[in-house]
Amino acid sequence: MERRQLEYFVEIVERGGFTHAARALHVAQPSLSRAIGNLERELGVTLFHRVGRNAVLSSAGELLVDRARLVLRDLAALRTAARSAAEGAVGRVDVAATSSSALEPTTSIIADLREDHPGVTVSTSSAQSAAEVVTMVLQGRCEVGVCGSRERPAGNGLVAHHLRDEEFLLVVPPGALPGAGPVVAPEVLRGMRFVVPKPQTAVRALFDRLAGTVGDMTIVAEVEDRSVVLPMVLKGIGAGLMPDGWADLARRAGADVHRFDPAERLPQWLVHRAGPVTAATQAFVDTTLSTRE
Repeated sequence: MERRQLEYFVEIVERGGFTHAARALHVAQPSLSRAIGNLERELGVTLFHRVGRNAVLSSAGELLVDRARLVLRDLAALRTAARSAAEGAVGRVDVAATSSSALEPTTSIIADLREDHPGVTVSTSSAQSAAEVVTMVLQGRCEVGVCGSRERPAGNGLVAHHLRDEEFLLVVPPGALPGAGPVVAPEVLRGMRFVVPKPQTAVRALFDRLAGTVGDMTIVAEVEDRSVVLPMVLKGIGAGLMPDGWADLARRAGADVHRFDPAERLPQWLVHRAGPVTAATQAFVDTTLSTRE
């Protein structure tokens, strides 16, 4: 079995078929098909069912794809470890993050990383929830993840570090709450209309909990792309609940931002697999832990 065969196998899965994978890999499709055929013969199993022009993972392929990703990650760790001995941390680190964590602390981490390890490139992948971040790391789709979760993220071979407690804020159009100070009680939400993200997110869980206790909180817009919540708030469509990483941006855009009393907080975590990691990943982890609150 060769590394190239595993790379081809994973790329076909990621790209959804042989044609797109061949184009992404810059190889001829017959060469790609031969490499996968050789891998199937070596393993003694069928990895893909060919259905017309489509390639569908077999049950054996489904069992092997996550293992293949992890093997490729470990090979990359060995390769970059040798390079880093002479050049310092170099290479790419793939980071899974929920939208709030992608803004903060991930943005600040990347800024610090750039100063100390200019040879490291960070590629971020978005996730809807902490559970999805954990899955992406355990499956080898990303080497490290940043997410918010009330419980410590857990999984076989997963390492979790507490970073900080992010605070959730109420963001409203300018002048929407006349006479309100910088800190408000949850009861102020009664009768208000809201723009919210779809279920499974931390912000939506907070909204649902507050709606259950305060009552009379109406959803007027439900969005998948959470970056559009602030523009909708500024248009007067409704109020929004946002992590503190959005506070400066919301104020600069002209929104009013209020804290809650008692404060609404959610722990943020850095997660990665136990065992060897690439030099780039280790640099990201070390930078993150050195700056945590």
